[in-house]
Amino acid sequence: MGRTNVSTVDQYIAAQPQPVRATLARVRQAIRKAVPKAEELISYGMPAYKLGGKPFVYFAAWKQHYSLYPATRRVCDALGNELAPYKVQKATIRFEFTDAVPDKLIARVAKFRAKEVRERLQE
Repeated sequence: MGRTNVSTVDQYIAAQPQPVRATLARVRQAIRKAVPKAEELISYGMPAYKLGGKPFVYFAAWKQHYSLYPATRRVCDALGNELAPYKVQKATIRFEFTDAVPDKLIARVAKFRAKEVRERLQE
């Protein structure tokens, strides 16, 4: 799994094994609902979301987990307790496919990252 040679998020999800597709669709839905004005695209071979031309969040499927990027220092500091059950390393939050999708947490990360990007765009 991981990066694929696709041009849309629909294609990315469809290219994954059947058991993984529903999970990725929920991750996508959580991000789109949290930041509805975001532009959805494929960047670096994975689903990405941009505001003002600047990416703020990505997700990708791997063999045993899926990941959300980037987990900036500010994200980790603000959501530390909520992130505690997950492996957070090198700006990556890893979620196991065997666990329920933490829709609210994913939405909070997306909103927080969108806010960070908006702030940088105003500088």
